[in-house]
Amino acid sequence: MNLPREPEFIQIFTTGGTIDKVYYDAKDDYAVGDPQIGKLLEEARVNFPYAVEVLFKKDSLEMTAADRERVRRAVEATLARRVLITHGTDTMVETARALEGVPDKTVVLVGAMQPARFLGSDAEFNIGYAVAAVQLLPAGVYIAMNGQVFRSGRVRKNRERLRFEAVP
Repeated sequence: MNLPREPEFIQIFTTGGTIDKVYYDAKDDYAVGDPQIGKLLEEARVNFPYAVEVLFKKDSLEMTAADRERVRRAVEATLARRVLITHGTDTMVETARALEGVPDKTVVLVGAMQPARFLGSDAEFNIGYAVAAVQLLPAGVYIAMNGQVFRSGRVRKNRERLRFEAVP
């Protein structure tokens, strides 16, 4: 008799971005706060093992080539074969491209157009969708946003329509 194996863990790396932003009235500005994904997964009562590691807390417009290299090294170094990365949407495509060629891993980047702390944010849906995607997709690098999965080299952010779209 074949018994089901314990599901392998999902490594989650956080980098900041709108998904983790906090609004400060006194400053009339946003700043990247603590990662929200662990809290969201806990509230959803997920039943799979995962680990969350903060790589940095940056707006993605502030990310550098060195930051993207740090993300790539972290993905390559983890023992997990399934990796989820929370990321700002403005440069998510560039980071996905920087991860292309990482062997034998399924890597999914996800973010939100509004902070997870906001009522009506797309964060909860996007994270749930990305969690399913990282468990089901074959090895490769993907972006999961707006109810769709995109290959890393075939996607762009449409800033006017506030969504991601496939590039033909």
